[in-house]
Amino acid sequence: MKIVTWNINGIRTFKNAIKKNLDSFDADIICVQETKVTRDLLDERTAIVEGYNSYFSFSKGRSGYSGVATFCKDSATPFAAEEGLTGLLTNNGEAGRCYGDQEFSIEELQLLDNEGRAVITHHQITAPDGPQTLAVVNVYCPRADPEKPERKLFKLQFYQLLQTRAEALLASGSHVIVLGDINTSHRPIDHCDPDDIEHFEDNPGRKWLNGLLFGSTEEEEDVDQDHDPNSEQPAVCGGKFVDTFRLFHPSRPQAFTCWNTMTGARRTNYGTRIDYIFASRPLAETLFLGADIMPEVEGSDHCPVWGHLSCEVRPSARCPPLCTCYLPEFAGKQQKLSRFLVKMADQRPDSVNSKEAKETPLPGSQETGETRENVNPVGLGVSAGRKRGLDGVAEPSAPKGKKSRVAKAAPAKPQGSLLAFFKPKGPAVEQKPKTSAELTDRTEDTPPEVTCSLANRHAGGTSNSLLECGPDMNKHTVKDVSDLNGTAEVKGQEPDEGMVRATFPEEGGDSKKGACPGFWKAVLRGPPPPPPCKAHGEPCVLRTVKKAGPTMGRQFFVCARPQGHASNPQARCNFFAWVDKGK
Repeated sequence: MKIVTWNINGIRTFKNAIKKNLDSFDADIICVQETKVTRDLLDERTAIVEGYNSYFSFSKGRSGYSGVATFCKDSATPFAAEEGLTGLLTNNGEAGRCYGDQEFSIEELQLLDNEGRAVITHHQITAPDGPQTLAVVNVYCPRADPEKPERKLFKLQFYQLLQTRAEALLASGSHVIVLGDINTSHRPIDHCDPDDIEHFEDNPGRKWLNGLLFGSTEEEEDVDQDHDPNSEQPAVCGGKFVDTFRLFHPSRPQAFTCWNTMTGARRTNYGTRIDYIFASRPLAETLFLGADIMPEVEGSDHCPVWGHLSCEVRPSARCPPLCTCYLPEFAGKQQKLSRFLVKMADQRPDSVNSKEAKETPLPGSQETGETRENVNPVGLGVSAGRKRGLDGVAEPSAPKGKKSRVAKAAPAKPQGSLLAFFKPKGPAVEQKPKTSAELTDRTEDTPPEVTCSLANRHAGGTSNSLLECGPDMNKHTVKDVSDLNGTAEVKGQEPDEGMVRATFPEEGGDSKKGACPGFWKAVLRGPPPPPPCKAHGEPCVLRTVKKAGPTMGRQFFVCARPQGHASNPQARCNFFAWVDKGK
């Protein structure tokens, strides 16, 4: 039996090739976290995968946030599954059971299960001692935001609830595997730079892990080193679970599963190990054959972690009720609104009541009245509930209790010119509308290929102008445009010399630069040139502060190399420079 966990940072990581990605792991149970999908956005290609049965938990309060999913092969179908850790979200007859009610109120338990952070599947396995049960707890633990103290408390409460539920499953006689994104690095060996964090060991999340896991609190750097029997022995945690990766790789350094992709830290392996597979002690010591990370698999800021067991999974004959195949939108029982909005084929009135139309069944669960309405549309004949007009044509009937509104036909207006939208508003002036014949005669006087328009505004004046350019570019005629209703009324006028000079550049000038090149350079200026960093002499990269605060929106330059340890010469140097606002 093989099991895999992966924080995919969005279900879109699979890019419509979810079956191909699932098959690439060659695992019986695949648990993913941070799906960032809600029930209304879940599509059938993601929910129903050939050869697998899936179980989702969605965030109830925020869209595109959190969420976990467990995909089981048909050969590893669970006999039970539930959403959440408290038992309040189950629909299989166990809604009365509640876990953690001794420590938290019902309101707090509902909030802990409201973000779609856990799915539990129960499986039958064949062990050397005979058939046994295995509970797989797929979790995505919250992140503690330093600027939000309430989220720190929420994270610790979730940890406590997770431990309560896992130990309750153990007490019921089942083996338990807790896997997923725990969002806390356990020991200094699991962090890229533990010395940079104040009071590393005093972190509440690490203290919780010390109580959950079995093993020593200090990492032994050399297992073959001789120890002084009189020296102080490392403290031993009495937890009921084992970190399976450290069980097989107790001293492997730089075994990280999460990196900051914004700083390119994955290229220098500057990350943390926060994704785990925890197993109950009897299961880890007797049935686990190996566990390791998969840093070569990309597509997310996390990498997968796998575990291999010697037992075999016995599939259940029927999927539990939480399976996505029972959702109404995927089970084929619920009619979608689009089924009733399908455009009917164009048919003549005399052929509607033909034998073929009567014998052809309409889609799905339509009643007799709906069938009659669809086969004989209202627009094709006269219904009994409509009034007959004087000419014998049925008038449209208005709904009861509502007055029918008849749109009055507005008088047709001539189409206005584009310059009418830029003319300043003024007192309404009654003008006689020009006929189309007059407009046609006036337009034919000037060839379209030699006519160009411009908006000219004199100092103190507000009238727009139309400039006609004849075959000789040295002769121009300006015609005033004045029509509030969009009709152009043209009057001949000789332009002044300054207007023509401002519009048409002098001979030898560059017309592409425009009249005010300095203005456009100031408005459309590009990013400032990057300075070289002092350590490498390479051009820096421009960044923008996105964190809320007094410097939000400001730009700065940093070294373009990926983030890494200070001792790594290939990593980023400490160059930093603000971009002046005036530049």
